[in-house]
Amino acid sequence: MKSTIIEIPTMYGDHHVLEVRRILLEIPGVEEVNASSAFRTVEVIYDPAKINDLDIKMRLDESGYLGEWSLPIELGVAAVQVAEKAPFYRHTEVFETSRQVLSFAQNVAHAGRPLWPCPGMGLLRAAKMEE
Repeated sequence: MKSTIIEIPTMYGDHHVLEVRRILLEIPGVEEVNASSAFRTVEVIYDPAKINDLDIKMRLDESGYLGEWSLPIELGVAAVQVAEKAPFYRHTEVFETSRQVLSFAQNVAHAGRPLWPCPGMGLLRAAKMEE
């Protein structure tokens, strides 16, 4: 058996630990997986006759767990002071009915894979009601 330690920058919670373990334990040749969201690392013990560490890393990368975390940057200035193609900024609105509540929202044009994979946090499905 051989062991490798892989850094996973997007594994930040227990739900990611469960998903990483599921992904890795489905690979033939992987015997044991020790994952930590606190240290963002995973130790994989595998049979080198069946799989190598590059294939393990490729499987994690396909699932979106390797690579850098990219987040949009806000400017910190009012929207009226920004040129047309500036980075992201917050939109603030005050509702007439409450007069004291502010709402913050940000429209981000995003293409490609999500910023981080989050198993179990997909689209909600409507449950069918029993008659």
